Amino acid sequence: MRQGFVKTAAVTPKIRVADTRYNAEVIISGVREAADAGAKIIVLPELCITGYSCGDLFWQEKLLSGAKEGLFAIAAETAGTDALIFAGLPVACDGKLYNAAAAINRGRILGLIPKTCIPAYNEFYEMRHFARGMEEPVPVRLSGTQEVRMGTKLLFECGELPELVVAAEICEDLWSPAPPSIRHALNGASVIVNLSASDETTGKDVYRRELVQGQSARLLCGYVYASAGEGESTQDVVYSGHNLIAENGVLLGESARFRNETVCTEIDVRKLLSERRRMGTFETHRDGYLQIPFSLKMEETVLTRAVDPMPFVPRGRADWEKRCDEILSIQAMGLKKRLEHTGCGTAVVGISGGLDSTLALLVTARAFDLLGMERGGIHAVTMPGFGTTDRTYRNAVSLIQCLGASFAEVSIREAVGVHFRDIGQDPAVHDITYENAQARERTQILMDLANRTGGMVIGTGDLSELALGWATYNGDHMSMYGVNASVPKTLVRHLVRYYADTCGDEALCAVLSDVLDTPVSPELLPPEDGKISQKTEDIVGPYELHDFYLYQMLRQGFPPAKIYRLAKTAFAGRYEDADILKWLKTFYRRFFSQQFKRSCLPDGPKVGSVAVSPRGDLRMPSDACARIWLQELEELG
Repeated sequence: MRQGFVKTAAVTPKIRVADTRYNAEVIISGVREAADAGAKIIVLPELCITGYSCGDLFWQEKLLSGAKEGLFAIAAETAGTDALIFAGLPVACDGKLYNAAAAINRGRILGLIPKTCIPAYNEFYEMRHFARGMEEPVPVRLSGTQEVRMGTKLLFECGELPELVVAAEICEDLWSPAPPSIRHALNGASVIVNLSASDETTGKDVYRRELVQGQSARLLCGYVYASAGEGESTQDVVYSGHNLIAENGVLLGESARFRNETVCTEIDVRKLLSERRRMGTFETHRDGYLQIPFSLKMEETVLTRAVDPMPFVPRGRADWEKRCDEILSIQAMGLKKRLEHTGCGTAVVGISGGLDSTLALLVTARAFDLLGMERGGIHAVTMPGFGTTDRTYRNAVSLIQCLGASFAEVSIREAVGVHFRDIGQDPAVHDITYENAQARERTQILMDLANRTGGMVIGTGDLSELALGWATYNGDHMSMYGVNASVPKTLVRHLVRYYADTCGDEALCAVLSDVLDTPVSPELLPPEDGKISQKTEDIVGPYELHDFYLYQMLRQGFPPAKIYRLAKTAFAGRYEDADILKWLKTFYRRFFSQQFKRSCLPDGPKVGSVAVSPRGDLRMPSDACARIWLQELEELG
């Protein structure tokens, strides 16, 4: 539960229809098994204490009293269980019968939630037995001394973790045009549980899965769906026990059908609340819900959910190809519009033979194709300096030739040497001045060439470099349009790989493949034995770690300790914990101290959910202090 992770479980016991004593026993067993796995929210199917398929037996007083006895037994036997449990049963109240979910915590029956939408179509005939549930909670006497509230407007709030607010709906409620869960979420529920008895027909599982995922996305909530399975009557239909757990549109866990499997995984309620705060259109209500407290022990939740080490990179070949093509199109369309609007007939791109400038040139070529312009109007410029290696130089030249751009070479060695003399810089001192003078000289060349050709300088810097401030202010930091400004380094690599795989040009593919194999470097220091001596990731840290940190910080709003915990899980076996922590500290120091560079960024297209444009996604003061973030990391070690 610490840091907002709440383990949840959807349990489908193998019941016997109408055998309430037996059903209570298997429910208790299933609850204990889930609790032993660490589950704090445990959801069982609709009417599981009696069985959903009892038919007219629901009119039998014996069955109804047996259901109560079963509920009392479940409560008594789980008094020592640290969980909030939901189990389904029929409940009589004021001369009517309701299909209800009972909420149980540490031996106490906290409340009853009746089903709102009662189906009476196709194979369903619930209206024969059950009434539509009331909204406003009413008192229900379960025994001579025990009275609880029943109604749909109930919220169960965890005292130890205020972000954990649970509400319930039942089966058909989700399938209706206006599910109760909408109102629940708008009144503060972060987790919705659904007790269901959804029978199986061909293809229904796909629709059911989409419903659960879609509702969790629409409501920015966790959604735990537990459905009836083997044990129900198969007189006319079959129940598969299709259990699902989703979080904000992402399916975290799913059972195999026809096996009565328990699904157990963690929902991050703090992540959900952060997402709601970010989305200004998520308007909370105060509709008179009864808030019922429950208690759970605050302890560390063992994470079993997958933590993606590369959150910016699509999974699966088909999705990867689709997303890469889409991103390249967004970049190219952004540049196309800017070229049209400014009337620029040419574009100027500095080509180093590295990943970023390669991607920028590929995007520029696509934009020119969209405009119906000759690629010869792209002025691709190599600017060899003190750190340029033969490998990157050859790749730069070959790339330009393969794409049909106009080639130009302007060595910066002499001009920088004169500049060193003018400012009194010793060329033998390889300090920050030595490096940045080269970057600024290259930018001056590109800007002046753009002026001379009536063109536009296309920026090559990527999102990861901007986040870390790994750019020379008014050097490679500056351009007239930055096509890579919201593309992180890990994604740059995949975009270039996609282009290589799909271009259909053997020579271009070979060049791009070698670019991909070249270490990331600004090449501002002299090479050693003809090889790159200055490797960026040796200095600032691995980009895959920094991209992970950037996503979790900006997109999720997570604090440092939580990011560190997630990184240890995501990169287990690849990085030592000490290295993860070291580079996380580096990330925070650089991210805060380098904001001034991001505050004056050139225009550039947003391609994903994370961007640092001062006009769009990141309105952050340049003088913000990182102290409390770094202090939290210091406390970790």
